[in-house]
Amino acid sequence: MHPTTDNRPSLLLAMGPGVDGRLLTGAHRARLAALTRTDPHLVAHDLTAPDARTAAALAEAELLLTCWGATPLTAEVLDRAPRLRAVVHAAGSVKHHVTDACWERGLRVTSAAAANALPVAEYTLAAILLAGKGVLRSARRYAELRTGHAWLEESAGWGNHRRTVGVVGASRIGRRVIDLLQPFDFEVLLYDPYVATPPPGVELVPLDELCARSTVVSVHAPQLPSTYRMIGAAQLAAMPDGTTLINTSRGSLVDEPALLPHLVTGRLHAILDVTDPELPPPDSPLWTLPNVLLTPHVAGSLGNELHRMADQAVGEVERYVRGEAFAEEVRASELRRSA
Repeated sequence: MHPTTDNRPSLLLAMGPGVDGRLLTGAHRARLAALTRTDPHLVAHDLTAPDARTAAALAEAELLLTCWGATPLTAEVLDRAPRLRAVVHAAGSVKHHVTDACWERGLRVTSAAAANALPVAEYTLAAILLAGKGVLRSARRYAELRTGHAWLEESAGWGNHRRTVGVVGASRIGRRVIDLLQPFDFEVLLYDPYVATPPPGVELVPLDELCARSTVVSVHAPQLPSTYRMIGAAQLAAMPDGTTLINTSRGSLVDEPALLPHLVTGRLHAILDVTDPELPPPDSPLWTLPNVLLTPHVAGSLGNELHRMADQAVGEVERYVRGEAFAEEVRASELRRSA
C-alpha cells in the first residue's frame, strides 16, 4: 500500500498579533484546514525574521492568507517563499504589504475590499440621514435646554426630503453608498474623473459644482498624490451654509486647516471618521466643536463585521483550490487609482 498523496495547497496565516482571533471563527479555521494543508493556529506575525517553525511553513506555502498588520512582502521575504503563488487578503487595501516584488514574481492577489466596503457605506448612510435630520445639533441643544422647546420652528431647514447629496469618488464604497441611497428621496450628484457614465439616477458633475449644489458632501475617493487635499479652500467656500462634510476615506483628502474656520464659525458641519493626522492634536477644536462628530476610524469592519471579510477570504481560497478565478482579484494596474 502506498500512502495517499495530499495535493492540497499549503496555506500560511500572516497578520498582526491578535488579529486572527478577531477575524477567524472556529468554522473558518476548520474550513481552511479542510481545503488546504495548514496549521490553522500558526500565525506568522513577522516574516522578515521568522522563527524556525514559521520559516518552514513559509517555505512550503502556496497561499498566504493575510490581514491587518501583515509583513510587507519584499523581495527578501519572497525569497523565503519559493512556492508562493497567491496572496488572499482578508481586509481592504493591499498597498501596505503587497510590494512591486509580488507583481514581478507573478503572484495573484485578492482582497476583501468589497466586504469591507459595506460597513463603511452603512456608516455613511446613517451619517447622511442623521445630518439631514439635524440630530447632532438637536441632541446637544436638548441636553443644554432640558426643557420644552419650539423644535418645529428651529428645525425649519432640517429634513431629508429632496436633499442633495454629493458623493466624491465612485470607489467600491462610493458606489455602495449610491446604491443605499436609492430608496430615499435624495438628489445624488457624483464626481469622479474616471467615470464616463454614472449609475442610473445619478448626475455626474465637476467637483466644484458638486460642492456648490450639495447640502451633504461625502468623500470616498482613494488616497493618492492626486487626491491630496482635493476638498480644499475653494471647494469648502463653495459649500452652502449648513452643509455637512462627511469623510470616511482618509484625512489627507480634506484640507483641515482650511476646513477649521468654517467649523469654528458654525457655517459648516462635519462628520469625520478620519483626520490628518489620524489622531488630532489634544488642543484641536475638532474634539469640542458642537457641530463636529468625530469618530475613531470605526466606519470600516469591526467586531463581528470582520467575519464577513473572513467569509470572503475563505471563499477565495476555495475558488483557488477548485482552480477557478478569484471573485475579487486585485491587479497592479488598478492600484494606481484605487485604495
